[in-house]
Amino acid sequence: MNIYARKQKWKLLLATFAFAIIIVSLWYSNDLVKKIAADERQKAKLWAEAVQKKANLVKFTNELFEKIKKEERKKAELYAEATRQLSASNDGVNPFVLKVLEDNTSVPVILTSQNNEILFSRNLDSTKEKDKNYLLAQLKIMQLLYPPVVVEYYKNKRQFLYHKDSKVFENIKLVFDSLIKSFITEVAVNSAGVPVLFINSKKDSVIDAGKIDKNNFKDKNTLTSKLNELSSQNQPIEVDFGNGQKNYIYYANSTLLTQLRYFPYVQFLVIGFFLLIAYVLFSTARKAEQDQVWVGMSKETAHQLGTPLSSLMAWNDYLANQGVEKTIINEMGEDLKRLQTITDRFSKIGSQPTLKSENINEVLNNIVNYLQKRSSKNVEYYINFSTENVSALLSLPLFEWVVENICKNAIDAMNGKGKITITVEGLPEWIYIDIEDTGKGIPKQKFKTVFEPGFTTKQRGWGLGLSLCKRIINNYHSGKIKVLKSEINKGATFRIEVKRA
Repeated sequence: MNIYARKQKWKLLLATFAFAIIIVSLWYSNDLVKKIAADERQKAKLWAEAVQKKANLVKFTNELFEKIKKEERKKAELYAEATRQLSASNDGVNPFVLKVLEDNTSVPVILTSQNNEILFSRNLDSTKEKDKNYLLAQLKIMQLLYPPVVVEYYKNKRQFLYHKDSKVFENIKLVFDSLIKSFITEVAVNSAGVPVLFINSKKDSVIDAGKIDKNNFKDKNTLTSKLNELSSQNQPIEVDFGNGQKNYIYYANSTLLTQLRYFPYVQFLVIGFFLLIAYVLFSTARKAEQDQVWVGMSKETAHQLGTPLSSLMAWNDYLANQGVEKTIINEMGEDLKRLQTITDRFSKIGSQPTLKSENINEVLNNIVNYLQKRSSKNVEYYINFSTENVSALLSLPLFEWVVENICKNAIDAMNGKGKITITVEGLPEWIYIDIEDTGKGIPKQKFKTVFEPGFTTKQRGWGLGLSLCKRIINNYHSGKIKVLKSEINKGATFRIEVKRA
C-alpha cells in the first residue's frame, strides 16, 4: 500500500469518526431540545387551563351581575305597582304597599305624569331633591338607560316610573369592568412567555396582544393568515363572558421553544464551519511546508548537479582535443546541454520564472525530436498541429520539462511500445495541448489523485513528476493540467491549457 492509499484510508477513518461525533452530538442536542420543548408546552398548557378557569370565573361574575340587574328591575316594577295601588286606592292605604315603598332604599326612581311632569323621586341625592334642574338631568339619564315602568291608575290614565342602577350595582359594575380589563391584561402579559392575540367574536379585530405587535394586523387578510398559523400550533382558547359574544385567545409557542427547535441545526453549522476553518488552516500550513521542501530540494539538486556538470563539460572538451570521433563528441555535448537545462529547471523552482512568447509548434517539435533519439524504436510519435502558428507566454525550460514528464510516463505506461499523439488546438484565448498514449490507462476515480505528491504506480517511483507538472502549469503559467479522458488498457489523454500570447 503506497503513501497516498494510506492517506486516503486515514482520511476516510477520520471522516467517519467526525461524522459519528456529529451524529451523536446532534442526537443528544435534539433529545435535550425535545425535553425542554415538552416542559415549555406543559407550562403553556397549564397557563391555557388557568386562563380558561379565570374566563369561567369572569363569566360567572357577569352572570351574577346580570341577576342583580334583573333584581333591581324587579324592585323598580314592584315599586311602580305599589305606587299604582296607592294612587288607585279609595280606601285607606294598604300597609303592604306602604311597606314596599318604604323598603326601596337603594334603587333611584322618578315618577312622572303623562306630560313628563315629575311627580315624585326617591333615593337620589337628598341635598338636591328639591332642585328642579337636577331632577330633570337625572330623568334624562334614566330615560336613556332603561324603558319606564307604566303605571295605569284610573281610566287609562298613566304615570311613568323611571329608574337607574343603584350605587351598589354601579360599584359592582366598576369591579366587573376592572376584572375584564385585568383578565385581558394578564392574558397579554402571560406567565408562560408565549406570543398571544386576544381576538373579538368575529375574528376580525385584535383586542389586545402580548409579545406581538398588534399594529401589524390592521389588515384583515394579514390577521387571518396569522390566526391560521397560530391555530396550527395550538388550539385557540374560547372565552365567554356571558354577554352573548365569545372572544378567542390565540397563542404560539414561546420564542425560546422556537429557538431551541433550530438549535441542533445551528450547532451543526457551527461545528461544520469550525471544521472547515481548521481544514483550510491545516491544509495551508501543510502546503506551505510542502512548498519549502520542494524549493529546498530543487535548489539543492541544482547545486549538486553544478559541480559534476562543469567537470563533464571540461572532459568533453578534452576528448574533442584528443581526436575522438565527432559524432560521439556532439552527442555528449547535446546530453551536457540537456543536463544544463535540467539544472536550470531545478534552479527556477521557488522563484517566479521569466515568461517569453514562444511558438508552440516549434517547442513541441524540438521536444519530440529530442525524445525520439532517446526512446525505444517501438514508440511512435505523432503531432497534429493547428493550421496556424500559435504562441504562448512560456518559461521554455519548465514547459519542456512538463511535456517530457508526461511523455516519459506514457512510455512507461506502454511498457516501451505504443503510440504517443500530441494534438494542438488554438482557441481565441487558450491553447489546448492534448497528449494521448496507448498505455494501461487511468481509473476515473484517480484522475485528480495522479497529481498528488507521492502518488505512483511504479515500484521505484517517487510520485513527484506529475505533481511538479501541475505546479509548473498552474503556478508559473496560470494554466491548467488535467486527465482529459482515459480507458483501462486502451490509453489516457492529458490536456495542458495555457493562455495565448
